[in-house]
Amino acid sequence: MSRDAAVWFDESRLDDEAALAGIDPTLRSLAEAGSRVRREAQVALDLAPEKVHEARSRPRPRAVVVAGTGSRLLRDVLEGSCPVPFVAWPGPGLPGWVGSLDLVVMLAPAGSDVPAAAAVAEAVRRGADVLVACPPDSLVAEHAVGRDVLVLPVGTGDPLAVAVVVLDLLASAGLGRAADAAHVAAALDDVAVRCSPHRDIAANPAKEVALGLADAQPVLWGGSALAARAARRVAEELRRVTGRAVLADDAEEVLPVVEAARPRDVFADPFTDGGAVARPTLVVLDDGDEAAVVREQAGRLRAAAAAHDVRVVEIGSDARSDVARHASLILQGRYVAAYLGLGLVPE
Repeated sequence: MSRDAAVWFDESRLDDEAALAGIDPTLRSLAEAGSRVRREAQVALDLAPEKVHEARSRPRPRAVVVAGTGSRLLRDVLEGSCPVPFVAWPGPGLPGWVGSLDLVVMLAPAGSDVPAAAAVAEAVRRGADVLVACPPDSLVAEHAVGRDVLVLPVGTGDPLAVAVVVLDLLASAGLGRAADAAHVAAALDDVAVRCSPHRDIAANPAKEVALGLADAQPVLWGGSALAARAARRVAEELRRVTGRAVLADDAEEVLPVVEAARPRDVFADPFTDGGAVARPTLVVLDDGDEAAVVREQAGRLRAAAAAHDVRVVEIGSDARSDVARHASLILQGRYVAAYLGLGLVPE
């Protein structure tokens, strides 16, 4: 067992059937991530001839503006391949310059977001082409009415699944590369198998990473744009379940935290003086990006960790596409957060 100032970490709970049953809804939702992608993709496939023909028949827009949940993910995937300027707009409303020459894409997997509905209505009023992904009987759908509006009905409420099918539809219209829903779903299924609660700590990478973070201050880094985005999503999950300060940032911001780590005192007594001070643990999210700058930053971070006796744990993926690797990293991180939260028990 490890202990910080607030809780014990009881590693036996990670393989205890009764304890695992207590978080069964969370684990079941994680295991169904691939299924949600398939369900959304199947709905899109059923509508594909009509929707793809309609999307292809439209003239190429002056710019693509993506708003709503997942907008920055679409930007990171499409920015280098979209043949026209691409703007992610996660805030309320729309840029002032959007007009009839532009395509507005709204991702609203819940469909009840009032700002999203207002933005869709504004895009219709300005005469822009509009692609909306939302539940068919929802507030956003009610505002997505017009000659130049294309509604993609969704039903799982999963932002990632919705983003994947929208990426594939945009690719079919010649506005970027496809996410390939089948590859994404397969990668998520693979994570669900490897991180299953039925696999013990010795054979479960998510439980192993959770154990490595038991008494640590997690510091996350991902080298590529998509790995960095995954790191931020995983950090949010870790903060939520632990209440600890969790950093996810660029190498230049992470490096000083690693270098400032206090020397490990092997004689320290964690049961006195208010408990042991949490030391940083470097969590590297590796999506296989071989860019020179990524390799150089990874090398510097690992060298600094070795020099300052900072533990390094890795969350990696070798899935077949960049979006699949991104999705895999996030899902693994969510499993880690679930197991970490399970192991932390009150004093």
